[in-house]
Amino acid sequence: MTQGFIIHNRSMMRFIGLLGLFTLLVTLGSEAMGTGVISTSLVKTLGKTLCLCLIAIAMDVVWGYCGILSLGHFAFFGIGGYAIGMWLMYARTETIVTESLARQVIPPTPAEVTDAIGAQIFGVVGSSDFPVIWSFADSLILQLLMVVLVPGLLALVFGWLAFRSRVTGVYLSILTQAMTLALSLYLFQNDSGLRGNNGLSGLQNIPGFESTPQATISLVFFWGSALALGLGYMLFAFVVGGKMGSIVQGIRDNEARVRFLGYRVEGYKLFVFTLTAVVSGIAGALYYPQAGIINPAEIAPIASIYLAVWVAIGGRGRLYGAVIGAALVSLLSSWFTGGGAPDVNLGFYTVQWTDWWLVLLGVSFVCVTLFAPKGIGGLFDYLIRKPR
Repeated sequence: MTQGFIIHNRSMMRFIGLLGLFTLLVTLGSEAMGTGVISTSLVKTLGKTLCLCLIAIAMDVVWGYCGILSLGHFAFFGIGGYAIGMWLMYARTETIVTESLARQVIPPTPAEVTDAIGAQIFGVVGSSDFPVIWSFADSLILQLLMVVLVPGLLALVFGWLAFRSRVTGVYLSILTQAMTLALSLYLFQNDSGLRGNNGLSGLQNIPGFESTPQATISLVFFWGSALALGLGYMLFAFVVGGKMGSIVQGIRDNEARVRFLGYRVEGYKLFVFTLTAVVSGIAGALYYPQAGIINPAEIAPIASIYLAVWVAIGGRGRLYGAVIGAALVSLLSSWFTGGGAPDVNLGFYTVQWTDWWLVLLGVSFVCVTLFAPKGIGGLFDYLIRKPR
């Protein structure tokens, strides 16, 4: 059954093939391979873009296929980043502290080492004690489990409370946005246990690989991001491609009719909401070691709104459309806000794209909504299926 699904799903096979070719070209052109055609910073940007494409696919499944406009999925993305960032920061600080205390005449006790690590990490917020949420920060395996479990449990509890109350439409969107805002405001506090506004930094320094060049580490993370995107695409293509996909899309089009036919609508919505939250957490865990830092601003509601804009521009209800939208907007954002786009001198006014990029993005979103509601993916469908 699975083999037949893979063979007959041509769009998925094309996407996997293009992703594999893209990964190969970037690998051959990277500095880690000695060619240097593609800089290390660009490899990092491309790796982060692949992670954003993965969460965009998750957003497309929950919104484009199931009809749930979630304005909180970037919170799950950030939670995954914080979970892996805690281990990265703890392990790196432990190495630095251990090397420093090893120079003392009297060897330090484990308690002294722990206190020194706590002072190094939390000294910026005036504390030296480890919060309870850092209980497993010394274990990579447990923190990797947290990457999956925390977003999944949060989505499961929130979704169960919302869906069993039959909250739908704009009210559900407001609730997801409120959840994200509450989480963001909590993380901004110094006593949240995650260093408040300072966030977690230095995540690009992988413990145990201090002597490994950043070019190599960036390429490995790029491979991991590409693999996660490919597997995520296949997973969601399987979910939305069979009988379950038809039921999910039926819920999007007419929830009352699907419920009348005897299907447990709340169960399907909860499954989709939780699964996409877990995948979003995995995407965040791959993204932030490449970004090097994470702070509460990454979880602000505006980030989830941007995510919805990416999916709308790429085309809702098309997995590859979400990838197109996320990749296009992400790369253009890096180009415009990074100073790559030249300023436009109009004589009476100079357009600086670092200031006008969000305006351009908003105008693009409005134009797509009015003139191309199916997004860029819909244009591709039209060109492919256009009668000769």
